[in-house]
Amino acid sequence: MFRCSACGQAYPLTNEIPQLFVPSLPTAGKLDVTNIVKEFYEEVPFPNYDDLDNSESLRSKARRNIFADLLDRQLPPNALVLEAGCGTGQLTNFLGLHSRRRVIGADMCMNSLGLANGFRSKFAIANATFLQMNLFRPPFMDETFDVIISNGVLHTTGDPEGGFKSLTAKLKPGGFFIVGLYNWIGHLSTRWRGFMINLFGNRFAFLDKRLRGQDLNEGRWAAWFRDQYKHPHDTCHSMTEVLRWFDSAGLEFLSSIPTIDNSKIDKNWRLFEPHSAGTAIDRFSTELELLLYSGADGGLFIMIGRKRTS
Repeated sequence: MFRCSACGQAYPLTNEIPQLFVPSLPTAGKLDVTNIVKEFYEEVPFPNYDDLDNSESLRSKARRNIFADLLDRQLPPNALVLEAGCGTGQLTNFLGLHSRRRVIGADMCMNSLGLANGFRSKFAIANATFLQMNLFRPPFMDETFDVIISNGVLHTTGDPEGGFKSLTAKLKPGGFFIVGLYNWIGHLSTRWRGFMINLFGNRFAFLDKRLRGQDLNEGRWAAWFRDQYKHPHDTCHSMTEVLRWFDSAGLEFLSSIPTIDNSKIDKNWRLFEPHSAGTAIDRFSTELELLLYSGADGGLFIMIGRKRTS
């Protein structure tokens, strides 16, 4: 049991997971979809662990993802990292394999956190830990973290920018914020496939080339299908919009995936060094390329900013 020293409120500890979730306060003009989304992911956690049987298989899977690989190699030494909306915690567990950093994975779904913490406990990943929280009311002091990651999460809330601001308050000056969102152009192909699936039935899932692949077992197939095509709520955003978020929250833009300046992302590319934000036309061109690549990963784009020190 955890107890707040200020107000005396008690919070249970269930299967080693602190349940520090506090409901959001009503916000005028904002849609609260917390319970709807929570129930969705409690039923089918995403992603699942069906293809991972030890920490080395997790490491191998992450190394095949260039973003996860670059992130692991380039995070500041001894960083304290928060993954807000960690789901089943695969990224948190992967980053927690490093001996010189501490990583906290936070999510609102206990089912997902149970899978995350079960994997962490089974393979003794000492530098990862998990807790339940509401990203609109994080249970941390301001300016706590060196790095905050929220990848593929804020667009499932009723107030993405509000969630972004609540998290940036917990970031130290000079710290890095990594945010991943569905793109307003890149996600169009997913919207079209979802329309066809809802109109003609699940047999039209063949339109998604990932679901046609041979490397998906039944659990992974169902998790991806439901997350992409049966999700109860999501929104789409532009690179220019996120730059406005950064400026409003006191962050300077560093880099993005895909890149705006068409630089090649390889093992030598630097996540945390300044790159050009380009013009509005440059950013539109980059977003259009997301659509031309058929909206891989749902048309998700990632932007990285650094909190200004003054």
